[in-house]
Amino acid sequence: MASHQNQDLSHKAGELTGQAQVKKDEFLNQASDMSQSIQNKASNASQSVQNKASNASQSVQNKASNASQSAQNKASNASQSVQNKASNASQSAQDKTSDASHTAQDIKDQATNLLQQTSEQVKNMAQGAAEAVKSTLGMNNPNDPNSNPSNANMSPSINPSNPRI
Repeated sequence: MASHQNQDLSHKAGELTGQAQVKKDEFLNQASDMSQSIQNKASNASQSVQNKASNASQSVQNKASNASQSAQNKASNASQSVQNKASNASQSAQDKTSDASHTAQDIKDQATNLLQQTSEQVKNMAQGAAEAVKSTLGMNNPNDPNSNPSNANMSPSINPSNPRI
């Protein structure tokens, strides 16, 4: 009986050792699974943080680039507007200068024409007055083409406005 008890004890010890080994393996597997799960979660969290940081960085870069481009466009538009206004002002000044020059030339031409006409009228009046004086004094020269032909046949003695002294 003692050997049977020893065998029972040995068997129970073997069973307990086997059960302990199974429990140990289950515990180690659970610990390994937990460790792997924690590593996966940490890796996922790290990747998520990296993605969010990368997205935020890209968003900031895009916004900065857009702001820079917008500022460049506004500056370019403002510069073009100033250039256009300056060009328009310059063209307007040139047009006004040209108009003033043409107006001055027209006034000069009109004044020259008026002076020529007035000069011709004064000359004709002076010649007419000289003829009238000559005619009155009886000094008409019949051979002179400038003399009055209507008075060419009148002799000074017949001219009543020219009394002989």
